[in-house]
Amino acid sequence: MESIASIAAQMKLQSPVMAATPADTRNEALERIRTALIENQDDIFWANARDVEQAEKDGVAPAVIKRLKFDDAKLSDVCAGIDDLIDLPDPVGRELLRRQLDEGMVLVRESCPIGVIGVIFEARPDALVQISTLCLKSGNCALLKGGSETMRTNKALFTVIYEAAVEAGLPKECLYQVEAREEISELLNCDESVDLLIPRGSNSFVRYIMDNTRIPVMGHADGICHIYVDGKADLQKAVNICVDAKIQYTAACNAVETILVQRSAAKELVPPIVKALQDKGVEVRGSDEVQALVDCSHADKEDWDTEYLALVVSIKLVENVKEAITHINKHGSHHTDAIITEDERTAECFMQLVDSAGVYQNVSTRFADGFRYGFGAEVGISTSKLHARGPVGLDGLVTYKYKIYGTGQVVGDYASGVRKFHFKDLM
Repeated sequence: MESIASIAAQMKLQSPVMAATPADTRNEALERIRTALIENQDDIFWANARDVEQAEKDGVAPAVIKRLKFDDAKLSDVCAGIDDLIDLPDPVGRELLRRQLDEGMVLVRESCPIGVIGVIFEARPDALVQISTLCLKSGNCALLKGGSETMRTNKALFTVIYEAAVEAGLPKECLYQVEAREEISELLNCDESVDLLIPRGSNSFVRYIMDNTRIPVMGHADGICHIYVDGKADLQKAVNICVDAKIQYTAACNAVETILVQRSAAKELVPPIVKALQDKGVEVRGSDEVQALVDCSHADKEDWDTEYLALVVSIKLVENVKEAITHINKHGSHHTDAIITEDERTAECFMQLVDSAGVYQNVSTRFADGFRYGFGAEVGISTSKLHARGPVGLDGLVTYKYKIYGTGQVVGDYASGVRKFHFKDLM
């Protein structure tokens, strides 16, 4: 069996070929993938049923099993995402800058693929489809490692996707599936061949990746998301948004974990919000002040720094928007945070000063998603401030290169003063 290092090295050599494939070829690959997924859905669903059955036997948490399932609805969603990707403009080869440096010498900055991307993601079969198609559309080669709980589903999906991509004319090195857990350590050492790693999963897992590789890492370690309910919030909006952000997909990284409520309006706001959450089976953990208003569990100081990924939410009272901002910037993970208010000045203060990749007014934190942003899909959500931030779609999977078109110029003439630069932007 060929080593991951050898496979990554071959990908690195072929990545310029992949980058140079025409947009029509990459779009044709996506069309073939969508068709092949539908044609092979029975085999994929059969494999997924075996994975889910095994997970239930192993006592995997219900919230995680929900992620494992790949059914008609998930297939419809990923196919819609592929359609959206096909319709999006080609992110490769875009001219970002054209500047005359001197007569007969022009500088161009042009978008190009990152190269070879390693993506290690949680046991979510739909993520494999989204990640692989995004990498192909953006002209990147990708090494994919999915969670072991969906091993059978991942294998079925990857086989369909890879064969369709190669049949469309993409290089055979465009995609590779890493299957064994022990191969992750080998992948982390491929810093000469792999240009970027995108890990998705638990806080401890992402930290492990960051601490054990020299390859640049893009992603987020956890998703401690907040909603601040201001005293001038519309009560019904607050109830609906808090419930949606907690229960619509409890195990998602953009589900709300802590709700902050302005103290002056707590008597009116807290009881209906807590009741609505508890009616949906959510365990509410409140501060002493919250417990004085409603019947709920007690929140310890650790709760403010916890990503539950379960039907649990913590609630705390704050004096005003400034205290809410301070709490979020201190305890949050800079992922996605929202304010519920009808006061535009308060909202603008919150939106400006909360230091997160996504900051919303009067909408659920669950909107932090590449598909919902119109990106087609996402490879993950980045809380980094360099290169890409928030849901990482096509634009986050390309970088740029500089090209100079000259007519024989040499630096010596400019250093000696014989010639001078004449900068002029041409676009």
